[in-house]
Amino acid sequence: MNQPFKLPSVLRHIVDAALPPRCAGCGDPVAQDHRFCAVCWSSLRFIAPPWCAGCNRPFAFDRGADARCGACLRDPPRHAGVRAAVVYGPVARSLALRLKYGGRTAFAETMALRMRWLLPAETDLLVPVPLHRRRIWSRGFNQAALIAQALAKLSAVPEDRDVLVRPRRTVVLRGLGGRQRAQVVAGAFAIEAAERVRGKTVVLVDDVYTSGATADACTRVLLRAGARSVTILCWARVLSADRDD
Repeated sequence: MNQPFKLPSVLRHIVDAALPPRCAGCGDPVAQDHRFCAVCWSSLRFIAPPWCAGCNRPFAFDRGADARCGACLRDPPRHAGVRAAVVYGPVARSLALRLKYGGRTAFAETMALRMRWLLPAETDLLVPVPLHRRRIWSRGFNQAALIAQALAKLSAVPEDRDVLVRPRRTVVLRGLGGRQRAQVVAGAFAIEAAERVRGKTVVLVDDVYTSGATADACTRVLLRAGARSVTILCWARVLSADRDD
């Protein structure tokens, strides 16, 4: 019996030899796609317990399972936590910017591979933070939606990129303070069909969590539509030094 033709495998080896996998951080050759070289990997600061029971901000030492940071004690969050794979630093920033502005869409899967382990077990639905349609037209894609799509494939949890929308165009938030960001995004989001989130445990997906203004505005809308809870899941989280922890 004739053996099946192996051209796809042959072509794959040729492509691998000509274009070897590259480190997602610096571009040096690595063994497999979506991997990091030793230097970039060691520079990533992964976020894990011990952390705040309210917002998952990491603690320097274990304060107990129910311990909360000063910010959560003063103003308990609406969301059920902020799960971030890494702290926002040079390598994490490089991936986020090259995905968002450089069109390196494969990095969405690179991020999702590290984020999937933080996905709550009881998640019913993945919802990406939406962009205004003009922003999508100019950029060509929504980076949060690409990450949510990759997470859905890795976890088998369904994603819905159309249920949460951004009907009002806002200015770019980069460079604004937390209070200014909150004012800009107030009322910028809406729900298309409340029945698609009602009673569900929702995970809101984004690339970077900065001040929390966008995530808070989305969470408010999702909870108002009847979501049981909303957990934030992102690639990187900015940790400012002025928080009372």
